[in-house]
Amino acid sequence: MSNVTIITDSSANIPQELIVDLPVEVVPLTLTWDGATYRDGIDIQPEEFYARLRTSNTLPVTSQVNASTYIDMYKRLLDRGDSILVLPISSGISGTIYSAIQAKESFPDAPIQILDTRLVSMALTFQVLTVARAAKQGASLAECKDLAEEAYKHIGVYFVVDTLKYLHAGGRIGGAQRLMGTALKIKPILMIKDGKIDAVKSVITMRKAVSSMIDLVEAGIDGRKPVRISVFHAGVHDAAVELLDRVNKRFEPVESILSHVSPVVGSHVGPGTMSIAYMAGM
Repeated sequence: MSNVTIITDSSANIPQELIVDLPVEVVPLTLTWDGATYRDGIDIQPEEFYARLRTSNTLPVTSQVNASTYIDMYKRLLDRGDSILVLPISSGISGTIYSAIQAKESFPDAPIQILDTRLVSMALTFQVLTVARAAKQGASLAECKDLAEEAYKHIGVYFVVDTLKYLHAGGRIGGAQRLMGTALKIKPILMIKDGKIDAVKSVITMRKAVSSMIDLVEAGIDGRKPVRISVFHAGVHDAAVELLDRVNKRFEPVESILSHVSPVVGSHVGPGTMSIAYMAGM
């Protein structure tokens, strides 16, 4: 039986310490800003990115992973005898999956499976970690894909943006479009639904929005155990630490992760974004 390697992308922003011993490969998305191109998480890190974004008069433009990057990675992994499961950012947010599919055409008979995760950021991380941990224990390619599909049913993610202007400028506003008329007056709570950004509700202050987001997470968890929780943020570290402490006390997760919104995703949600992802019942 061949080993299974999971390929994901930098939109997940998986903390490196979580995958150091797991069969996971991460391909970087890219962003172009003021004429310079940066590989997400390699050439530019979240802290410097959000500090610059807050004061910049220009906005970065993001790019999906190109097919040649996948071809090179497929060849390297196949040459060492691995099977491959690709778990990219949701097709409703990025075209990266189509590059992965295009690259697969160069290896028509190879053991490569590609799944539209319909997830992003730490929600995607939970799916990747679940599958990678199984792969490390010897799960087959088919078993890993089935597990990824099952994990999706147990994952949810909510986030609060400080303003909708970044989602609007980047064309990723989706179901939140209806909130644009009051964007300066409210803090919108959003979710990833069926792979796209959708509006849940809006409140007047960030504090109330965060409390409401915790209540939504509790409803999504619906008493299922075990619970895994991540708080991830766009340049608001202290507030994220406080939020993680609140959710840890409330949900008593078996795994708790503090992370950043990756620069490429942050280009679309903007600084000040606060997010909670969870996986419950598996």
